[in-house]
Amino acid sequence: MIDRRSLIATAAAAAVTSAAPAYAFGKPDITLPPAPIPGLTIAPELYPTLVQVKRSFQPGTIHVVSSQHFLYYIVKPRFAIRYGVAVGKAELVYRGEAVVGRKVEWPSWKPTPEMIERDPAAYEKYADGMPGGPKNPLGARAMYLYHDGVDTAIRIHGTTQPNSIGRSVSNGCLRMVNDHVIDLYNRVELGTPVTVY
Repeated sequence: MIDRRSLIATAAAAAVTSAAPAYAFGKPDITLPPAPIPGLTIAPELYPTLVQVKRSFQPGTIHVVSSQHFLYYIVKPRFAIRYGVAVGKAELVYRGEAVVGRKVEWPSWKPTPEMIERDPAAYEKYADGMPGGPKNPLGARAMYLYHDGVDTAIRIHGTTQPNSIGRSVSNGCLRMVNDHVIDLYNRVELGTPVTVY
């Protein structure tokens, strides 16, 4: 029996990545965050990497292939910076189209009612929220995703658990290493289109 979710994930990955040889069209001058980060134990491919993508992807857009734990920020025609991300647990994976409707440095955090209901022991004590800072689960930066002017409650954000990158562990948000989300945050404009596959 064919797994429909696997087919969707494979199609999404094929849509983003290009079959052309790396840098066949000339490598652009793009500065990436330094690697490695002391104490961080994620696979090398999850560090920011310049990759080639299909020409149809517009510069200034974000594409996330959840099944592969990669976020692509299209920087120039045919080129993207690929970042490793953590995504939602199986039943909580967000898929769809949105825009970056808000950007915040060291954001505050408040669990959603659904999160509290799913795991009151972990989240009920934070029902009134937590101020931004190094211990806040949203990390150093957050980009808030909106659809048709409505906050989706999904964020692209930093994390206090950087070794979770490359896994499906969140409540639906897209987590990044703090150094990496700062880099992305500095590149992204309000209104940036985001597609999550």
